Amino acid sequence: MKGWQFVGTNKPLELVEKPDPKAVPGKVVIDVKAAGLCHSDVGVLRDPGWLALMGELPVIMGHEIAGIISEVGEGVTDFKVGDKVAVCPTGPSGAGAPGYAYDGGFGTKVLAPAADLAHIPDNVTFAQAAASTDAGMTSYHAAFVKGGIEKGMTVGMIGIGGLGMIALEAAVNKGATVYAADTSANARELAKKLGAAGVFSDVKDLAQFEPEVIVDFAGFDVTTREALKAVAFQGRVVLVGMGVLTTTIDVTPMITKQTTLVGSNGGTLQDVIDVNDMISKGQVNPMITTITFDQIPEGIQMLEDNKVTGRLVALYD
Repeated sequence: MKGWQFVGTNKPLELVEKPDPKAVPGKVVIDVKAAGLCHSDVGVLRDPGWLALMGELPVIMGHEIAGIISEVGEGVTDFKVGDKVAVCPTGPSGAGAPGYAYDGGFGTKVLAPAADLAHIPDNVTFAQAAASTDAGMTSYHAAFVKGGIEKGMTVGMIGIGGLGMIALEAAVNKGATVYAADTSANARELAKKLGAAGVFSDVKDLAQFEPEVIVDFAGFDVTTREALKAVAFQGRVVLVGMGVLTTTIDVTPMITKQTTLVGSNGGTLQDVIDVNDMISKGQVNPMITTITFDQIPEGIQMLEDNKVTGRLVALYD
């Protein structure tokens, strides 16, 4: 197998060849067909703070994986050779995330715990399934598990990028009325196409609709602060974005309106399953830019330079 291996901060990924993994009890070998690239991959390569989250180095990166099972280990009963599967990077096995704790999807084969796998519906592409394992899972968990968004609710969403676009489309299809805020004109136009009832450049404009839930996918200090002011009485603000890692908030509206601020990070295997179900039914259609396996280093640079629309996915032969 071939793979793009991380060897250290601010060092280029190395293309290596390793022996093909063999199935062991409780695990399967997956022939990778698509691997998503994420801004966290940029973080790993550029910021030494990410090293605390890594296992033994070197490691083949890539935590957004979709492919076909080519070998099944002893004790695996829910999956068989030929099944199309996606890997939940925060799955119940406790093994950790691929690309961090063990060789991941920037390799042509992956040895993954069966407990962390989700079947891919027949009409969901490998690219869509790869995107579901991180962007889909994270946005779905923030909106519906932490945010509790339901049919009939009025909702605000801040930041209509790779995460926000999925959550917005999903919320609209579940019957919520969504108002979006983003400083980017292109993002606001995308929000309109996805069914937002109104789009704005300033979070303050959300207040007039008294949203019961606001999900902040930007996390740029002022966005969180203004969301707490804009949310309805006894409303909830879900913070997902990490635009800046410190913030100063006015606690007055939190106290007088009895609002709740909660953080959300990642999600569960069930979230991955639910997102793929929505994709299968045509309720969510993630915007995806594709590259090839050989272009993965270039793709990471594209992310770093903010030259990617939607989610970036490498497709393998």
